[in-house]
Amino acid sequence: MFGTPEIRPLCWVEHMSLDNETGLDPCGIRVRPVSGLVAADYFAPGYFVWAVLIANLARIGYEDKTMYMAAYDWRLSFQNTEVRDQTLSRIKSNIELLVATNGGRKVVVIPHSMGVLYFLHFMKWVEAPAPMGGGGGPDWCSKHIKAVVNIGGPFLGVPKAIAGLFSAEAKDIAVARALAPGFLDNDIFQFQTLQHVMRMSRTWDSTMSMIPRGGNTIWGGLDWSPEEGNSCAKKGEKKNETQIADQAGSEYAVCKAKSANYGRIISFGKDVAEAPSSDIERIDFRGAIKGHSAANTTCRDVWTEYHDMGFAGIKAVAEYKTYTADSLVDLLHFVAPKMMARGTAHFSYGVADNLDDPKYKHYKYWSNPLETRLPNAPDMEIYSLYGVGLPTERAYVYKLSPHAECSIPFKIDTSADDEDTCLRDGVYSVDGDETVPVLSAGFMCAKGWRGKTRFNPSGIRTYIREYNHLPPANLLEGRGTLSGAHVDIMGNFALIEDVIRIAAGASGEELGGDQVYSKIFNWSENINLQLDEEIPVHSSS
Repeated sequence: MFGTPEIRPLCWVEHMSLDNETGLDPCGIRVRPVSGLVAADYFAPGYFVWAVLIANLARIGYEDKTMYMAAYDWRLSFQNTEVRDQTLSRIKSNIELLVATNGGRKVVVIPHSMGVLYFLHFMKWVEAPAPMGGGGGPDWCSKHIKAVVNIGGPFLGVPKAIAGLFSAEAKDIAVARALAPGFLDNDIFQFQTLQHVMRMSRTWDSTMSMIPRGGNTIWGGLDWSPEEGNSCAKKGEKKNETQIADQAGSEYAVCKAKSANYGRIISFGKDVAEAPSSDIERIDFRGAIKGHSAANTTCRDVWTEYHDMGFAGIKAVAEYKTYTADSLVDLLHFVAPKMMARGTAHFSYGVADNLDDPKYKHYKYWSNPLETRLPNAPDMEIYSLYGVGLPTERAYVYKLSPHAECSIPFKIDTSADDEDTCLRDGVYSVDGDETVPVLSAGFMCAKGWRGKTRFNPSGIRTYIREYNHLPPANLLEGRGTLSGAHVDIMGNFALIEDVIRIAAGASGEELGGDQVYSKIFNWSENINLQLDEEIPVHSSS
């Protein structure tokens, strides 16, 4: 499978793409996930994902009869995994079987990355009445789940998803384009790489589950952000230890002189990213008349929705100058209306005003922790385990591409740098695990669900366990045993120890409670989110 992209790249792209209208299988093509523990033990030969954790769980007595790998097609929207494959029903049945065949002992669920959002969706689905839900009833989670141990969870989305959907880029791709200008943009072997990546990934509805959630209330506006004052000046490495770390000892120092405007997730030009908001002249792109570009032979049938915008639409996007979390959703609707029509049918990105509103019974809200309630399961525990100490993408400086007719018209401006504001190669960074910022991974367990809140009415206990990144000391350590990186953390000895102890019956208090190295509690306090059930919440503009 992994040799196919190199040997027959266009064939691989065709088979990995979904139908652009339905978000399901294209006509005549069926690709399905592998089942069993081998589904995700290794991503490729020698590159482990779950293998190390599975092996360590086996050492304390777990086996095939007491472990279940809930493999799902990560390209599909969460509800469509049930429509096409009945994946949610299979998870429900397997959990019920595990409980029934193990003396009634409840299960420990360990989701990773997007699986964290998928399991949030599952917990709402399983208790919701059929046919939309699984019909398990309001106490199903309480009866079957002891703990949910989330690893690297993007609870509130990731800015990195915006760059991927907007320009098929992330930091590494942008740097590669700068080092080898034109390589990814040119038609190498008649294969326009980024255009094909964009066309394929925009058919994957699951990618839209990663769009930042909570709008400006969570991610900040033109003039503020929760991480205000963050700096990339390091105070020195700190080791992973079991006790709670002093927040003042975070690897990221406080910068009083100059701070990035992280709330401006996309800015066209470094000057716009840094300017006072009152000095930015913006022309609203909403409702702008799009131009028209006809296909030509040089595009080689790589047709993204950008080709339907024309130069007038592209210009309108750039003239808006800067985008916060609130306006990003509108931006994606403007540049990719077909994709977002599917996406917004399955996902939502706001903050609920009134969770008793009947509209929140719809599945599109179930994976957004700011628009749903946790189950009524006061004895359950929820953990958020994630890495810190690695620069993680938070905001971007963009520019127009000079070859907008057939190429993707926008690209990250890799010439934009500023050490004082964590800007490097056109990307503003904050603390995180290289993929998920601390804010997204930690906020819900630090504040949104902490104690009894309108999002956690039964008071499920929540714990944060952070793992400060330490790179491998030498090549013999491979990917390292104290890594905090998004995937490599699955081999982190401290994390594995915590997971094993939870799986063996330990509570969060017995683990030592929270283990924090970042500024997550400080940053959470900077977010003005109403947690009282009695007073409606209104998102800030």
